[in-house]
This record gives sequence, structure tokens and C-alpha cells, in this order.
Amino acid sequence: MAEDSGDAPNPRPPSAAAADGDSTRRTTRPGTKRLLLTLSVLLSFLSGLPFLLKSTEIYRSPLPFRSIDSLSSRLQSDHPTLPCRFQAVLLRPEGDRFLADRLESLISEDLVNRTSNDPVCGGCGKNFSVSVTIDSSAGCVRSSDGAGDACLWRCGVADSSGLGGGDEDVDELLDSALREGGECLGSGSGRVYTVVVIEREIGGEGVRVVVGKHRHAWMVGKVSDAEVVSVIGKIFVEIFMNSGKTIGEMGKGEFMPVGADGGVVLSFSLLNADPSDWVYYWEFQKIVKIMLAPIVEALAPIANISVESQVLYHTPKSSISYWDKKLGSYIFSMRDLPFFVNSNEWHLDTSIAAAGRSKVLQFVVYVPSARECPLVLQLPDGETSKTNGFISPMWGGVVVWNPPMCLKDSQRTHLTESIISTQDLQKIFQVFIGQLRLLFGLRSNYLDATEMGISRFLNSERGFTEWELDLLYRHHACFNLLSCATTLESLSKLVQSLPRMIIMDEIGKQVKFSLEAASLALRNASLGIYDASAVSARKARALAEDAFFHPSIMSISYSSIEHYFAIYMPFFAPVALHVLLAAIKELKRYKRERAKYLAFSADQATAAS
Repeated sequence: MAEDSGDAPNPRPPSAAAADGDSTRRTTRPGTKRLLLTLSVLLSFLSGLPFLLKSTEIYRSPLPFRSIDSLSSRLQSDHPTLPCRFQAVLLRPEGDRFLADRLESLISEDLVNRTSNDPVCGGCGKNFSVSVTIDSSAGCVRSSDGAGDACLWRCGVADSSGLGGGDEDVDELLDSALREGGECLGSGSGRVYTVVVIEREIGGEGVRVVVGKHRHAWMVGKVSDAEVVSVIGKIFVEIFMNSGKTIGEMGKGEFMPVGADGGVVLSFSLLNADPSDWVYYWEFQKIVKIMLAPIVEALAPIANISVESQVLYHTPKSSISYWDKKLGSYIFSMRDLPFFVNSNEWHLDTSIAAAGRSKVLQFVVYVPSARECPLVLQLPDGETSKTNGFISPMWGGVVVWNPPMCLKDSQRTHLTESIISTQDLQKIFQVFIGQLRLLFGLRSNYLDATEMGISRFLNSERGFTEWELDLLYRHHACFNLLSCATTLESLSKLVQSLPRMIIMDEIGKQVKFSLEAASLALRNASLGIYDASAVSARKARALAEDAFFHPSIMSISYSSIEHYFAIYMPFFAPVALHVLLAAIKELKRYKRERAKYLAFSADQATAAS
């Protein structure tokens, strides 16, 4: 009998049954080929992530944030006060050590009373020392604090009989006597401010007080000890420390006409209002050598000064003048000064430095036309200005020069070309020097010194006396140090707030050198070396400004880290998400199949036992 094989169904292979998702048993070990393939794709994405981050990395040179914060907190909590050394020298018939110590104590107490509790930036504050020397025919005694100091007055180098000449002769004699020991080492390199009291009878006036052009003053006359203390304290504080200004004035309205890079351009312009009347030229190079070169040298520690000149034509003023019959001149008053400078016609900014960070100070000689000549500035009290000029803070100064041929009824039929005489040019530049002094925060002159209780101030050929230069060095050193600290602090905050900002190595070096220069300036200031401190402070500020305004910082717009991810996420997120989900799904499948196989293996082991 034949078998009917067609009625029996074909059995399913065990491997197929195990591969079925509905089966709870699996007889073969699950393969890892699909899992490894999926994970390899995921790992390829993950391995490419460091290369992506590296390719988009922002280079940031390390900055000394801690040093910047330390400098800023130090300067903001306590403004730098540079030490000042004062000495009083009394040339009198007799004296003893007890009197010298008592006068030293009284002068120190008077200086403390005259000094404000809110010290001026760059002033001496309470950081000063006083010594008293009594040089008499019977001997020489010195107060306790000045004993053994080689920088102080050398006994016997001068006496009251030898100081009876003219003021200029006495000034040079005292300077020679005070410098006889040479430059002192340390403690401010021998920069000691001295007041010499010469006790002798003088005719006419009771006491005569003169301030020299170096670092000393002297008073002549018979005075009591109380008057000596008062006059010496006044000279030390109001003159040598504050340049004749009150304590409140020193902290307000101080002009710092120096660029951020420490440069100043003195631009001198000769303006011929109407060349159809006359044209004037000047021998500028000659006046530069005579009058300007000493000033440039004297102000070198606080500014890198360059000088330039030009002659312009067809440059009328903007304001309107009127004829004053009583004065016989055309008048422009103080209320016309804001409109005097004609910015439309006066093309003064021709310097290349005008486009940089250097400060340009304009000094203009205005030659009026024949229609308004002579042109005179009238003061509010009705008097005419002696200088016939004015200043504009942080801009410069103007001097109106009326030519000698300036006659109201003159008739000219041809052009006149002339050169300003050397004498007139020197007078004009003497006015400019006074204006420059005003722009730097000093008095233009001390002709009205009697209101300060001073008989006379001696002028220096350089335009600035030594004690005035010391004052400028101190104030500019303090100002530049504060400006340096503020700039570096702003740079530090900016860099830390923008993690994606590029910081070049050059910026890091500039910050480092700026901190080193600031540290050197503070060290020189503590020693009383004013000029060296001013030079280092100017360098520190210039380097800080260079770092803050570096082109690599200003030329790129920086974005936050969120914006950075927003740029790259649309490119990588969709693919990365699918790969990640596939890897998770495959990992779950592999774990499930492996659990089935382990369950089958456990059943087989149980049945065999």
C-alpha cells in the first residue's frame, strides 16, 4: 500500500522558529553582525566630533586675569600718592637742636592741616617728610629726621651775606648750593623741595618771598617762628604740591591733553583771513629751535610731542565784530568765542596723526582782514585782553595778531606779502606757551602772585619750572595708571564674557608688558622718581589701549555658545538622531534575542539532568 505523502505538512526548521519574534525560545546564539554594524556607524559619528570641535576651536592666548584684578583693586582702593621731601633751611645768627626739632614738628603739623583728607590723584597726600636745618655762624644743627641725609642742605655752602644779589642770581646760587652734593641715590634721586629763610633786615617791605624756577624758594626778612611755619607750609602745599591751586580745584577741571597712545601733536597754523589785503608768512623753524624745542624736551616724560605747521588763506572767522570808536578797534567779546572758529573754512586737521589716537592741539595765529583791523578781544570787565587770545579746552588756542600796517583808512591797490618779524613771533609764541600751560592744568603765568602772598615767581626758559614739571609728572603718572587699570579691567571683563572671542598672542604680550610697566611705575612712584614713573605709566596706558583696540578684537562679531550650536545642529542633528535611535533599537533587539537563547540553554540543561 502506497503512502500518501502529500497530506503531511512540512515541519518548520528550528532556526526559523527561533528567529520568529513571537517565539519565547531561541535554539541558536544571536549574531552580532547587525549590532556591530550599527554601532560602527554611531562610533564614526562620535569619533568625528573631536575633529569638528578642533576645526571650530577659537584660539585664546591666556591673560593674567588675577594680576589685572589685583592692579585694579589696588589703584581704586587707594589712589597712588607719590612721596614728597621737604626741608626748611634757616640762615640765622644762632640756633639749637631743640629749636630745629620744634620747627620740624610745627611744620609737619601745619602740612597735615593744609592737606585735604581726600588726597588728590598724583599728590603727596600724607606721604611726605620734613627736615629743618639751622645754619648759623655758631654752627649747623639739623632736626632728628634729617640727620645724616646727604641729599639735604650742606652746611656752610652759603650764608645770608652771600645771598643779597638779584633774584636770578640768588636762584642760581641756591640751586648750585643744593646740587653741590650731586644727585642723591634713592629716595627720589635727591628731589627735595627747599625753602630757605634768610633773616636780615630789608628796606621797604617787611618780608619778601620768591619762588625760584628750580625746586626751592626763599624768604628774606625778620620773621617770627610762627610766621616762618605758616609761610613754609603755604609754599610747600599750595605751590610745590598744588601749583597755586586750592585742594578742591586740583581734583576738578584737570585737562589731560595727551592721546591714548601718549602722543601729542602741536599743530600751528597761520591764517590769512583775506589774502587780497595782505599775506603773511613766518619763519617757523627758527622759532621751533628757540622756544618750542625746550618745551618738547621738558614734557617728554608725559607725552611724545611732535610739531607741525601750515599757512592757510581765505579763512574768515564765523563771529561778527563791531567798531568801537572809544577803543579805535573792532571788538569781539567773550560771548563770541564759541563762534570764532570757522570749522567750515579753517581746514586745520591735516595731520596724519589726527586719524589715530594721538591728541592734536591746534594753535592758530589769526591775521584779520583790512575790513576788521585792528581786531581786539574785550573782556567782561570792559578791558581789552593783553594777549588778544583765548583757549578752547582740549582743542587748543587762538591768538589774533594785528599786522603793523593795519590802518583803518589805508587803501591798497596791490597784494602785500610780508614775514612776521622775529620779535612779534616770539611774543605770539609766548602767548601760546601760556595757553599750553593752561591746557595742561597750570596757570598761564604768575604775574598776579601777590594774591598768593608771594612777591615774585621766576620763569623758566623752558616754559615750565622744575617744580611745575614734577607736578605734571605726578598727576599724569597717576592719571595714566588709573586709565591703564580701567582699560585692562574692561578688557578682562569683555574676554571672560565672550568665550568665543579670539585672543591673539600679541594681545597677551601687550597686556603682560602693560602690567609690567604699571608695576615699574608704581615702584618708581614709591621712590619719588617722578619722571621715570610718568614714562612707565604712559607706556602702561598705551599698551593697555593697544590691547583693547587690537584689530583682531574689533574686526569680528562674536556669538554665544548657543548661537554656535544653532549653526551646526541643522546639519548634524537629523542624521545623528536616526543613527542613535537605530543603535538603541538594535541594542534592545540583541538583548531580547540573547535572553531567549539563555532561557533555551537553561531548559536544555535542566532536561539533561
